[in-house]
Amino acid sequence: MKTKLTVAALSATMLTTAAHAQDTIEMTSAFGANLPILGTAALDFVDKINGISSDVQFEHFDPGKLVPTLEALDAVSNGSVDAAYATSGYWQGKITSASLFAAVPFGPEAGEFMGWILYDDGMELWQGMYDEAGYDVKVMPCGIIAPETSGWFKNEINGLEDLEGLNMRFFGLGAEVMQRLGVSTSLLAAGDIFPALERGAIDATEFSMPRIDDRLGFHKIASYNYFPGWHQPSTLFELIINIDVWDDLSEVAQKQIEVACLANVTTNLAEGEATNYAAMVNNTENNGVTIKQWSPEMLETFEATWNEVAAELAAEDEYFAKVWADLSEYREGYKIWSNNIYLPRPR
Repeated sequence: MKTKLTVAALSATMLTTAAHAQDTIEMTSAFGANLPILGTAALDFVDKINGISSDVQFEHFDPGKLVPTLEALDAVSNGSVDAAYATSGYWQGKITSASLFAAVPFGPEAGEFMGWILYDDGMELWQGMYDEAGYDVKVMPCGIIAPETSGWFKNEINGLEDLEGLNMRFFGLGAEVMQRLGVSTSLLAAGDIFPALERGAIDATEFSMPRIDDRLGFHKIASYNYFPGWHQPSTLFELIINIDVWDDLSEVAQKQIEVACLANVTTNLAEGEATNYAAMVNNTENNGVTIKQWSPEMLETFEATWNEVAAELAAEDEYFAKVWADLSEYREGYKIWSNNIYLPRPR
């Protein structure tokens, strides 16, 4: 009996020691946990990694609990926060090429985007962007969603003249396009958008997918919802970890984090694909929303303006030019596949 008790006590001590040996990573999210698809993706990642890892555990924090959303990159780089779940488009004001790893106007959809990231040069260029810009972070893909809506407007937009003079919340590289067309844009975090609409600080907004936008209540003020989301045919999300924190992790923990993130890419995409049509039906039947499609002429204008923006950014920024050239080359090859294999839309 004494031997059994000694063995049991020793086993308990070993388990306790192992538990204490776990690394704990505090992770800020760029999106509140109350937001479906966007916010819940960070929670889902934490649930995945904590469920499979004996070496590392993540603790989730909503925006503002550790740092505001737009300060997360600096905070992770300087070590005041261990990690962040975000999208690199939020750092466009700091790094010109950042949005090329988030959402590209008239760019790749989810499958094409992930192909470039995982099986072409995208991942190397993504990490290289942070390294060259002097940020001490390890980056990896940790979520992706299909296209967003193109925006919420109080009035119909029948031509370019209806855009001129608008104040609009807009994300990433698409904001550069809208500014060329006479729109004054600002990048607001999710929780700041509705109050800005309500008090008239902005006239219109884009944010995300119908189910997510519904949670934020945009339809209560701006009832015209425009499609397609030309500015974000897909949106990629990242996990960034302070490089010293990352290097201190065991190889097993590092691999577990990468695996959990790749699993999160799958469930994040699937949730968005499965649940947005119901929100669109609810919007039209119960919320007084009018769904509008951009005319071919307006889409041509958006695309032509984007091509001008991309060329100018490439001329101004060497790393943007490098990434843009690589992505463009990849997409040119991808057309051989996509133009032949997929059924035409709509069907």
